[in-house]
Amino acid sequence: MNRFFPIFLFPVLLLGAVTAWANKFNNEALDQEMSRYYLREEIPMPKDVVFEPGSIALLPEQRIAVGTRRGEVWICEGAYGDDLSKVSWTPYFEGLHEPLGMYWQDGALYYTDREQVGRMVDRNGDDRPDWVETISAPWGLTGNYHEYAFGTTPDPQGNVFVTLCLTGSFNAQAQWRGWVMKIAADGTATPYASGVRSPGGIGYDAEGNLYYTDNQGVWNGTSCLKHVVEKKFTGCPIGNVYYKDAPNMGPQPPDPINQSRIVKERERIPELVPPAVQFPHGVVGQSPTAVIPDHTAGKFGPFAGQLLVGEQTHSEVQRVFLETVNGVRQGAVWEFLSGFEAGIVPMRLSDGGTLFIGGTTRGWGSRGNKPFTFERVRWKNVVPFETKTMEALPDGFRLTFTEPVDPVTAGDLASYQAKAWTYIYQKKYGSPMVDHVDANITSARVAPDGLSVELTVSPLTKGHVHHLQSAGVKSKSGQPLWHPDAYYTLNEIPNP
Repeated sequence: MNRFFPIFLFPVLLLGAVTAWANKFNNEALDQEMSRYYLREEIPMPKDVVFEPGSIALLPEQRIAVGTRRGEVWICEGAYGDDLSKVSWTPYFEGLHEPLGMYWQDGALYYTDREQVGRMVDRNGDDRPDWVETISAPWGLTGNYHEYAFGTTPDPQGNVFVTLCLTGSFNAQAQWRGWVMKIAADGTATPYASGVRSPGGIGYDAEGNLYYTDNQGVWNGTSCLKHVVEKKFTGCPIGNVYYKDAPNMGPQPPDPINQSRIVKERERIPELVPPAVQFPHGVVGQSPTAVIPDHTAGKFGPFAGQLLVGEQTHSEVQRVFLETVNGVRQGAVWEFLSGFEAGIVPMRLSDGGTLFIGGTTRGWGSRGNKPFTFERVRWKNVVPFETKTMEALPDGFRLTFTEPVDPVTAGDLASYQAKAWTYIYQKKYGSPMVDHVDANITSARVAPDGLSVELTVSPLTKGHVHHLQSAGVKSKSGQPLWHPDAYYTLNEIPNP
């Protein structure tokens, strides 16, 4: 058989080379457009180290701690500076178990790894911790590669929230797999929400609401951003076997009916919270990760208060606008920043508007063709022409823009295209787009100031993702939209 191996291997190698070249070309094109508005820079990493960032913490005096998937913690100095050749790294600790959450508070570095929430303290100031302790370790661990644990920064009450991936992403063989746990400052652990499958990150929006990203798979037709509500169920029933150990949660909700739709199952299962935003698989990424708010009040561009979501496979950052309709969180996602050198896992945004991202490709693959990376992004004070928000109306959507539109193109129905679909809610892996609807734009009303347009859409379909393409809209100065495609998850239609 060996003599046939080269014949078989050649097309595989050729396809891989073509794919790598195409990805490199696409990344360069996207990065060139982005560079008009945002400056992306690679930060030198420690030499001769397999540096796969899994977590980032911002420390005082513009220092940064980075935890790697191999369990090391490094301290970086100079990453905020103008001359990145002066960046230096100091090893801080080793021996953690893949930390995927980290923050600094009151002189201590807190972390979430596969086994625990803990903290480490450097008491004598030698840049090495001399006190390391477990705060809480309530969940189980089998050793399966997929049992990731992602932790947040603390909420105002000092609680940390940890989202626990299923065993192998299909089973709950260890305690609390498939759950979000609340860890109080004193270490008290409380089951907080069920329904998790395969998270890639967890964090808050600017209002303090909690979300995690979940990947396409069983009971997830496509990847999504899920709103976490105490004592509620986010969709995947596999981990619900642990309701027996969670008296605070109330009765176990009924299992969803296989091959149903989320909008239908919400009528049967009052505890079910629908995904706030669904990301069409392969179109807007396919492996979402970090969740952070733009809290900088305009220092990172014109999208203050919105969410930034990392994307591992497509090596990009997506932008999410959220609103509450009939008591349910929902909103739109746009592609945003691209061209990163590896798949994004952790992100942190400084108060001054510097976005730090860590990338790793190991085991997953990504558009970025480096095995790992550490990068930063800064806004260049040039406002891109973009759809800033997309709000649901009883009969359509209201778009607001970062600058006034040309009223002729914005009022022309030919400038828009819309369609809608949903996904099968099923125990099989993923789902195609189904139940397609032609969402016709029947009117476009431009506001007198040119900063918004109200679109009448017929029909609006509850529970569907509505894809709106606004490729024909131009700014008053004649610029096209940087990203003309928006994807709105319409869990609820506003009352008239």
